[in-house]
Amino acid sequence: MSSWKKDGFTISTDKQYLDTDVIHHFLSVDSYWAKGITMDKVQKAIEKSSICFGMYEGDPVNGEARQIGFVRAVTDFVRFAWIMDVFVLPEYRGGGLSKWMIETMVEQSELKDVRKMMLCTFDAHGLYEQYGFQTLDDPEIFMQRKI
Repeated sequence: MSSWKKDGFTISTDKQYLDTDVIHHFLSVDSYWAKGITMDKVQKAIEKSSICFGMYEGDPVNGEARQIGFVRAVTDFVRFAWIMDVFVLPEYRGGGLSKWMIETMVEQSELKDVRKMMLCTFDAHGLYEQYGFQTLDDPEIFMQRKI
């Protein structure tokens, strides 16, 4: 498990500190990509994800922290990572915390040497482009199955 601190905030990859109530509420109510998701599915997604990053106001190790952000990845830590469920609570936006969370994930964490990371977004291209994400070179080679 790793953690990073900055200006009274902490990012931790220790899943034991994740507040699934905060994560579930944001995803099921406020997100456009997981609206209506059940708590059971959120818990299963966290459990099965290779790595999760919780962002906290304060320090969760001391027990005095509020979860304010989240991102998770499914990865082999070598060749590929799929980044999902990225958010910072609305009242904490505008101060660079989203940038710090993405920067930490791609430049300082166990994911930093992963050859290819992918994600989907409707509205945050500018954020991710700052950290090397770009549109697909060959979208015609990618396939999907939706149920």
